[in-house]
Amino acid sequence: MYVYTWYHWLLFFFIYCFIGWVIESTYVSVRSLHFVNRGFLRLPLLPLYGSGAILMLFLSIPVKGNLILVFLSGMMGASVLEYLTGYIMERLFKMKYWDYSNNPFNINGYVCLGTSIAWGFLTILLTEVVHRPLEWMVLQLSEITCILLVAGIGILFIYDTIQSTKAALDLGKVLESLTKIRAELEEVQVQMSLLKAETAQKVSELKSETIQKAANVKEETMVKLTSLKTETTNAIRESALAERLQSLTEKREKLNGRLTFYPKGLLRRNPSASSRLFGEALRELKENARKFKK
Repeated sequence: MYVYTWYHWLLFFFIYCFIGWVIESTYVSVRSLHFVNRGFLRLPLLPLYGSGAILMLFLSIPVKGNLILVFLSGMMGASVLEYLTGYIMERLFKMKYWDYSNNPFNINGYVCLGTSIAWGFLTILLTEVVHRPLEWMVLQLSEITCILLVAGIGILFIYDTIQSTKAALDLGKVLESLTKIRAELEEVQVQMSLLKAETAQKVSELKSETIQKAANVKEETMVKLTSLKTETTNAIRESALAERLQSLTEKREKLNGRLTFYPKGLLRRNPSASSRLFGEALRELKENARKFKK
C-alpha cells in the first residue's frame, strides 16, 4: 500500500502543498474580503499541508479501513507536526505565522481542538476520497515526466524557501531592533517631560524667592542670574535629549525602510501573524506594509 518511488512521493508532496494553499487562501480571502496569497512562501504552496498529507498517508497505513483509527491517527500526527512547526518557526523568526490563542482548548496558540478535529476529518477525506484519483493520475505519468516536474518545481521551491527564510530572519531582526528603539524613544520622551517640568518648577521657585528675599536690587539681580543659569543648563540637557530623540526617530524610519518587497509580502500573506515579545513593533510593520501595498 502506497508503494511509490521517491519522485512519486515528492510529486504528491507538491500537489498537496498546492491544495493546502488553495484551501488556506480561499478561507483567509473570504474572511478578509480580499484576495490573500496565504503562506510562508511566495509560490502557491504550503509545505505544512504537503508534509501533513504525506504524514497522514503513512500513519493511515497500519489502520487502513478503520475510519475511527484513521481519524485519530491523522488528528494526532498532524497536530504534533503543526505544533512543532509553529514552535520552531516562532523561535527562529520571532513571530507566530498562525496563532490560535483566541480559540478554545489551544496549546500555546500553536494548535487548538478545532483544527485538530479538522485534521482528523481531512485525513479520512484524503485517504478515502482525494488520494485515490490523484494516485491514479500521478501513476499514469511516465518516469521522465514525473522527474522533470519534480525537478522543475523543486528548484523553484528551494529557491523560494531560501529567499523566504532570509526575509523572515530579517523581519525578526527588524522587530527586535524596532522594539528596542521604541523603548528608548519612550524613555527619552519621559526624560524630556520631566526636564521641562523640573525647569518650570525651579524657575517658579526662584521667582517666588525673588519676591520674598529681594531686599535690594543687588540681591534680586543675583537671583535672576541663578535662574538664568538653571534655565541654560536645562536647555542644554533638553537639546541633547532632542538630538537623541531625532537620532532614534531616524533609525526607526530606516528600520521601516529596510523592509523590502519580500518581508512586506510575508506580512501581507499572514495577516493573523502575531508576536509575543514584539507585538507593538509587529503592528507598526503591518501598518507600514498596508501603506506600501496602497
